[in-house]
Amino acid sequence: MVERGPGHIWAMRAAYLALALLVMFMHLLPLQTTPRHFAGPDLLVALTFAWALRRPDYVPALLIAGVMLLADMLFGRPPGLWALLVLVASEWLKRRDRRMRDTTFVAEWLTVAMILFAITLAYRTVLGLLIVPGGALFLTVMQFAMTVIAYPVIVAISHVVLRVRRSAPGEIDPMGRST
Repeated sequence: MVERGPGHIWAMRAAYLALALLVMFMHLLPLQTTPRHFAGPDLLVALTFAWALRRPDYVPALLIAGVMLLADMLFGRPPGLWALLVLVASEWLKRRDRRMRDTTFVAEWLTVAMILFAITLAYRTVLGLLIVPGGALFLTVMQFAMTVIAYPVIVAISHVVLRVRRSAPGEIDPMGRST
């Protein structure tokens, strides 16, 4: 059993932040001069949910809130709304990580899809109540579907390349608590 020290946890937190900044940078690059007629996946949310379910200590609430708030500012979304919804959803997923440890990946994928649907619906509802234009509904549904489809790829890359794996049942954290 490999024990994770505080240095490793902080390195993985820095890796999450670096990946999030890379995703934001790639999203902001002007690669097309015409408007797109499709919506790609929300890779930040997929990455956050994957890491929250596998290693909750790698993505603390303050880091998630900061990354998502920065993304709201950079992407022109209403500041804080999507960040709050993703933070609440990821904290809910973190509390379920022990129960999800023994389930199959399909059950995890469905859970993530349901929570993503719930926060997407809540986001559109709040925008509608506040009379803020939320963009085309078709693009929102497409982004939801693309994020659900991209989730297994994000999990596979995190697992193979970055070694973000579920904690073993008897594993303990640096403070001596079971994970």
